[in-house]
Amino acid sequence: MDSVEERLRELFVGGYRRLVSQVYFFCGDLGEAEDAVQEAFVRAVARQRQFARVENPEAWLRVVALNVVRRRAKRAGRFRGLFAGVSEPGVQPALSPDHVALVDGFRQLPAAQREALVLHHLADLPVREISAQLGVPEGTVKARLARGRERLAGLMDELADEPVKEADHA
Repeated sequence: MDSVEERLRELFVGGYRRLVSQVYFFCGDLGEAEDAVQEAFVRAVARQRQFARVENPEAWLRVVALNVVRRRAKRAGRFRGLFAGVSEPGVQPALSPDHVALVDGFRQLPAAQREALVLHHLADLPVREISAQLGVPEGTVKARLARGRERLAGLMDELADEPVKEADHA
């Protein structure tokens, strides 16, 4: 049987980028997504006995990474008032305008809808697994998916209807 370290190494090589992409679409910040996924791997290393018994290691890592993002966002929200009026640096990765627009659209969705869409469409999980991971009924997952898709489509239409600036034609 493979050691936990070998299993983690294989998961890192084979799944790191996929996990970062999924978490990125959830939180909209590439650096935060990378940090959260790295933290998930660190926790797996720290809890090797527990991790060795995990049935779906990639799902475990994804859940941990999403929990890290949620926890950090909650903490940041508590202290946001301290920095009122101070603008946040808006660093975006060098991606296509469509990709950036899609991520911006995801940012505008409620967290529950965003999470359901990421898990279903990016992590390619069936509704049943999402239901189990989130601890909500399958009907709730389906509703979140439907509402999230509808809202995201509307947001994408709004972005497509925005006038193009003259500088964009140069």
